[in-house]
Amino acid sequence: MKTDLTDTTSSKINKALVLGRRAIGTPAVGMVLTLVIVTDEENAYDALKAANDASREHPSRTLVVIKRVSRSPRDRAKARLDAEVRLGADASTGETVVLRLYGEVVDHAQSVVLPLLLPDAPVVVWWPVNAPADPANDPLGALAQRRVTDTYAAEQPIHELTGRADNYTPGDTDLAWTRITPWRSMLAAALDQVVCEVTSAEVEGEEFNPSVELLAMWLADRLKVPVRRATSGGPGLTSVRMESTSGPIVLDRPDGSLATLSIQGQPDRAVALKRRETSELIAEELRRLDPDDTYASALRYGLDRLDEEASVTAPDPVEEAPVADPAAATAPAPAPTKKAPAKKAAAK
Repeated sequence: MKTDLTDTTSSKINKALVLGRRAIGTPAVGMVLTLVIVTDEENAYDALKAANDASREHPSRTLVVIKRVSRSPRDRAKARLDAEVRLGADASTGETVVLRLYGEVVDHAQSVVLPLLLPDAPVVVWWPVNAPADPANDPLGALAQRRVTDTYAAEQPIHELTGRADNYTPGDTDLAWTRITPWRSMLAAALDQVVCEVTSAEVEGEEFNPSVELLAMWLADRLKVPVRRATSGGPGLTSVRMESTSGPIVLDRPDGSLATLSIQGQPDRAVALKRRETSELIAEELRRLDPDDTYASALRYGLDRLDEEASVTAPDPVEEAPVADPAAATAPAPAPTKKAPAKKAAAK
């Protein structure tokens, strides 16, 4: 069931939700949280599709906030709110409200969203693109217990990671971190199989991929060893190599689907390590609403510290001996000169 409301208010949207539930015969509200998606028109479809797929595991009320750009000064001065209410089959297992904000109301999105939040239910805010520099102090982010961003969608992902560390607040998380959950689980399981001490590590992946940096910082933070990053053609993360006292431990995934785990003294094993869809990432983040201390510790380790420790342990370049003059090298060596025998002293 779908209801379109033009130039409406939050109270009218709430009435449309109640009438819609009665019309489809499900008056009871069974949602466990409110998911607020803040995006633009270009990315709204993909974000909403991912949220609907995730709602099969987490029935929720999904509020999609789309801030429309007004072209003329007159349009920017006029506030308007359009809404699209979806229930039943059109909203998967929950409820969906698409909010389009125009004019001055764009700067006051929290006043529109607040009356539509489920009472006594946690709130999660997700920015698929264009996340604020400080999500916790954003007007919409201040309403939430968890705030989800995606550094991979930023124009400068590596620079964005530094900003996330500077402005981290308990409850912040990032889908770039969620993407490496299978890698972290597999590497931890590999270290449980051998008795050894890791001395160094190398993480290989696409250039400017924040997941590569986060995995490297996590390894350096947990193992207290220098970690080097290497660049590959992808897709995503491709390899992790840990040098240990019992031999190398390598997790290699060249095709983005199937990985090979190699441990010294054991046969190679094929493990499933497929790149996951956005809906799976969101579903994982909605399973826990408490602060992720492991993410905070890895993020605060810092890219600068990672670079410093990697440069300190890097081998010094081998200095080549100076090359002699080619002409001198090919010229024949001068013949040795014979010394004249010293004269004997005259006998007295």
